[in-house]
Amino acid sequence: MSDTPEVPEVVSGPGAPAGPGATPGAGGFGDLLASAQQAMSAQAEAAAQIVEGSAGGGVVTVEMTGAGEVRAVRLSPEIVDPDDVEMLQDLIVAALHDAGLKVTELQRQALGAFGGLDLGGLGDMFGGPDAGPGTGSGTGQGG
Repeated sequence: MSDTPEVPEVVSGPGAPAGPGATPGAGGFGDLLASAQQAMSAQAEAAAQIVEGSAGGGVVTVEMTGAGEVRAVRLSPEIVDPDDVEMLQDLIVAALHDAGLKVTELQRQALGAFGGLDLGGLGDMFGGPDAGPGTGSGTGQGG
C-alpha cells in the first residue's frame, strides 16, 4: 500500500492533457470541426455561384446555381421547330446535364480536401463521373 494519495485524472480544463480526452480546440476534434466549418462555408459560396450549361453549339443554354437550382433556359429562335420537338427536348436535357456536371465539379472544388467524401449522391445526381449505370442524361439503358 502506498502513502501517496490517488490523484484524479484531469479530462478538461486548463491542466488537461492533449490526447483522446483533450478538450475540443486543442487539436483533434477541434481541428476537424474547424475544417468542416471551412468546407461548409466554401460549399455555401459555391452554391451561390452561377454556372451555364449548353448543347447544340450553344443554341440551348441552361443557367444553374451551384446548388443545382435551374435559374433560366434560353433557346435560340432557329432551334424551335414545331416539326422536331424531340430534338429540342434532347438538347434541353443535354444542356441540363452539362450544367449539372459543372455544378458537381464546382462543389468538389469547394470541398477541397473533403472532395473525396461521399456527397450523399450529389455527384451522381447529374450523371457525374462516379455515376453508376442508368444515371445521367435520362436516356436509359440499352438501345
